[in-house]
Amino acid sequence: MAAGMKELNLEAGMPPVDTALRWLEAELHAARKMGRPGLKLIHGYGSSGTGGKIRTACRKYLREQAKAGRVRLVIRGEDFSIFSEETRRSFTLCAQLRGDRDLDRENRGVTFVIL
Repeated sequence: MAAGMKELNLEAGMPPVDTALRWLEAELHAARKMGRPGLKLIHGYGSSGTGGKIRTACRKYLREQAKAGRVRLVIRGEDFSIFSEETRRSFTLCAQLRGDRDLDRENRGVTFVIL
């Protein structure tokens, strides 16, 4: 039986971008091995006006992974809505997402990855 979604806080401890990306890569690998349907990434959104570097780098990395076929879906927190086709598709792949606290909250500080 597959394990549930894991929440991963990439901004905890304010790591440099390269450290956060290595952590993301390792967690994606572990999630695949454990049979998890995906990850919820907390990366912040740069509310100070100068931040958001982890968010930008993670989303770029995840777009590349999706393009290469290594992840099924990448859903930005601001697009995580019942009105989004990708979000509704994610519900069929991981029903647990229906109850996520960020659904319809337009949270720019999170990203959902479906494996």
